[in-house]
Amino acid sequence: MLDIVYAGTPEFALPALAALCASDHRVVAVYTQPDRPAGRGRKLQPSPVKAFAVEQGLTVVQPPELGSREAQRALAGFAPDVMVVAAYGLLLPPDVLATPRHGCINIHASLLPRWRGASPIQHAILAGDPVSGVTLMKMDAGLDTGAMIARAEIAIEADWSAAELHDALAPLGAGLLLDALDDLPGALASAQAQDDSRATYAPRLDKQQAEIDWRKDAPTLLREIRAYHPWPVSFTWLDDAGLRLWRARPAPGGETAAPGEVIAHDADGIRVACGEGVLSITELQFAGRRRCSAGDALNARNLTGCRLGRG
Repeated sequence: MLDIVYAGTPEFALPALAALCASDHRVVAVYTQPDRPAGRGRKLQPSPVKAFAVEQGLTVVQPPELGSREAQRALAGFAPDVMVVAAYGLLLPPDVLATPRHGCINIHASLLPRWRGASPIQHAILAGDPVSGVTLMKMDAGLDTGAMIARAEIAIEADWSAAELHDALAPLGAGLLLDALDDLPGALASAQAQDDSRATYAPRLDKQQAEIDWRKDAPTLLREIRAYHPWPVSFTWLDDAGLRLWRARPAPGGETAAPGEVIAHDADGIRVACGEGVLSITELQFAGRRRCSAGDALNARNLTGCRLGRG
């Protein structure tokens, strides 16, 4: 049995924590980011990991950073055999990496060394990768550069959004983790170094990059819409008001139309001309309204002939 400190924040980190709680190992503390304001009232909300940990009666620690001596002494006080990290969101300084008896291991949502960084799920879809996966990695001072303990691979379905790929990947980390913990010294000793020459990077997303540029070809825009669902959500403009695009699919069409022009629409989709090809928007959200299907959008407005985008 190992004494484990677990560090994670979003829903991606929940399956592995739940698996640890159901195992013979002991979770001595759960680290997660501080509560954040959310919703219209901007009330402080706990992270998904904190909410689960509280339900389980686990000790929860929420330091704003881990660089201070106070934070590092508090971690050392738990005397962990290992620290397991999954989408925690805070940098682990060298002194923290060295605190647990067996060091720190990370559950990363990509097939390393591809897509090191903060947004591997979204970048895999943006790049049109046919496969993704999860890597269990021994952490070092670099950005997702540590030796690989184990990997699990899955195919990316052609219509998956980042949300659906996330849900497919999250359970994989739990299985890899429990297998490694059965013989942690052996798993660490057999870990394989990454090939740095094959590394790619997945920087953090921002809202601005989710604006649709209708001059791009339809396959590229479709990947963007999939990758930015559920955040930051692809958007365009309609009569100077924002229009969020939640789901789309390829559409046939050889019509000559300016990029962003709505060629036609029906209950199955709103067909928009791109720089090359046509995209059918199947789920969207008018400014100040709820998400709706293309069919429901027809009840609100006839969009045929409208031009989407700035200007």
